[in-house]
Amino acid sequence: MRRREFISLCGGVAIAWPLAARAQQRTMPIVGYLSGNLSESDPGKRDFLKGLSEAGFVEGRNVAIEYRFARNDFARLPELAADLVRRRVDVISVSASTAGALAAKAAPVTIPITFSMGGDPVALGLVASLARPGGNLTGASFLITDTTPKMLEYLNEVVPNAAMATLVNPANPAAQTRELQETARAIGVKLDVLTATNEHDIDAAFATFIQRHISALIIQGDALFNDHVKQLVALTLRHGIAAISPTRSFAQAGGLMGYGGSLEEASRIAGLYTGRILKGEKPADLPV
Repeated sequence: MRRREFISLCGGVAIAWPLAARAQQRTMPIVGYLSGNLSESDPGKRDFLKGLSEAGFVEGRNVAIEYRFARNDFARLPELAADLVRRRVDVISVSASTAGALAAKAAPVTIPITFSMGGDPVALGLVASLARPGGNLTGASFLITDTTPKMLEYLNEVVPNAAMATLVNPANPAAQTRELQETARAIGVKLDVLTATNEHDIDAAFATFIQRHISALIIQGDALFNDHVKQLVALTLRHGIAAISPTRSFAQAGGLMGYGGSLEEASRIAGLYTGRILKGEKPADLPV
């Protein structure tokens, strides 16, 4: 065999070297956990670890986890995803973040990626279809594209003819502002739109709500609002604003209404799929 052919063959073997074989060279496989939240209030971590354990993996016993938290700064997500790639993790799992899933996919590697997110992964180009993802990504979505317009309809039933607004993080690629406005026009409701990218913006938005006599509010799904759910509940109660959020935690903290898919179940599935991939299954074969 010629030297050039031999080198080419070795290169092909290295590229095809399976995940399980790489993991055997380490003490244990490594999962990269990417979250847009604050580390201390990440709502998906517990359920992710639960799903991972259902697949037979327990942190510190037979799997290591590298945590990266963007702390509500979506601009940091590509940098954090690239850092996990440099760390040569075996799987990247994105927690409750559409922006995080997009950042992980943009990394120039084929590391398997699992996600829990609110956006539509097909519409965003993350997977070919829900049943057959077809690439290196899979996971679970609670599809806020379907549930966010319904939040407006339900809130309008509870407080009809109210002055309505929505609070949105403009940096979130899964924001449903246009869909909400279309629904509002269809049912004859005027909808104000205010934005927040940090906790101070939230206070400022509520000051504007009071000036505009807003009495009903749709809080759109976002890592920022998940982290500051107690602040949001306190403000809605203080100012007598009827509010609905896509998370159960909002209602549990004392807010009026929560309506949406289960973030907890999506995180558990992401953990379960991560474990199954570590055992050798391919993301392309695991339906979203």
